[in-house]
Amino acid sequence: MKITPVLIVDSIEPALPLWEAIGFTRVAEVPHDDALGFVILAGDGAEVMYQTRASVSADEPRVLEGPAIPGTASLFVEVESLDATVAKLPPGTDIFVARRTTPYGATETFVRDAAGNVIIFAQFARKDA
Repeated sequence: MKITPVLIVDSIEPALPLWEAIGFTRVAEVPHDDALGFVILAGDGAEVMYQTRASVSADEPRVLEGPAIPGTASLFVEVESLDATVAKLPPGTDIFVARRTTPYGATETFVRDAAGNVIIFAQFARKDA
């Protein structure tokens, strides 16, 4: 089984610099009107997808109906080195929790992408250290 988040946003382009800065690349793009409507970003064995509301509406409008209309989400991204990941973040990234240590053994940094989605980068202590 594989799970890949699809984040529904107004515009994809503003979210790309964050992911590209930490090593993700665009492996698929689908235009919609004069912009990106959908993109798959992949890096280090992980994927994240973005799709615009306009593209979703054109493709399958029922996704945007119902009591819980898709909005912002939170992603938990486990990384090998939190310091190295944070150092790669583009200038202007909304880092709203610079660093914290959790009771479950992670050191974390919280950022928001350009669409308001929360991305938690987490590093766990190595068991062999």
